[in-house]
Amino acid sequence: MAGTDDAVADDDALYVLTAVLLTPAQFPGVLGDDYPAACAALRLEPYAEGYGLVLGQDGDGARWTVVVDDVSLVAVAIASWDCGMEYDLSPDDRSVVCALPGWPLALAVAAPGVPAPHDPVADPGADRDAPATLSPPDTEEWGPAQRRMGADAIAAQWADWRGQVDDETAFAPAGGPEAGAGGTDADGDAPDGGPRPAVSGRHPGVRRALAEARAYVDDPPPPGRVRSSFAPGDARMIRADGPGWSMVARTDDIALLLLDEVPGEILPVGRGPELPGLLTALDELAVRPF
Repeated sequence: MAGTDDAVADDDALYVLTAVLLTPAQFPGVLGDDYPAACAALRLEPYAEGYGLVLGQDGDGARWTVVVDDVSLVAVAIASWDCGMEYDLSPDDRSVVCALPGWPLALAVAAPGVPAPHDPVADPGADRDAPATLSPPDTEEWGPAQRRMGADAIAAQWADWRGQVDDETAFAPAGGPEAGAGGTDADGDAPDGGPRPAVSGRHPGVRRALAEARAYVDDPPPPGRVRSSFAPGDARMIRADGPGWSMVARTDDIALLLLDEVPGEILPVGRGPELPGLLTALDELAVRPF
């Protein structure tokens, strides 16, 4: 494999553009509600140790996703890049599980010195069971993938999204406005033009999602359906998904819900008497990064 600063193309090289983790505790939400579902989307076995996904281009410019089992190496590379440091991610050939055509995520970058990113040309002699070319989801329509991507974005930038919620108006009393009634932030827009905060009120989808999240406490879901990660102070960031809903919450604060049935809206859930206990219980059963 080669870094993106290589100027000369090599037909056998992969010019690495980025990488992501695929583990029970951390995986791209676009792939599924939980770790087994995310693995199934890539036709991988859901091994507990997880995988690293290395996205790049070959010498012809074709998109490839290389799956490796050296999770620690990929994690170090991602951490280095996040800190603005250079890191040459070159997994050993023995760690390569498979190479999948295409990318499951949309990338706005390309390798220098090779043709523009494009899908690999299908091999006419390939086995019928050969994996289909990966492609990112259509972002023009709201659906499960977009809902989970929105929740991932909220978790990654909690402070920005939390700041869009006005505690005095977002949590409607009984009989108040329901979700989708037009509640937005002061400017009418959310960060990056994404989902908008709305008054949650008594929308039935909110009640259903919270009830299903509570059921996880007694009947634990598949690995990765509930995940817990670091948050400032002594808090934890909770990410949970279920049929038609995604939750992002901090154990010391409120929860934000996204629903398939309410396109593009963020539905705040106030702490009240029950949410703190629910979040604590979810944190106890959640998988955490190593």
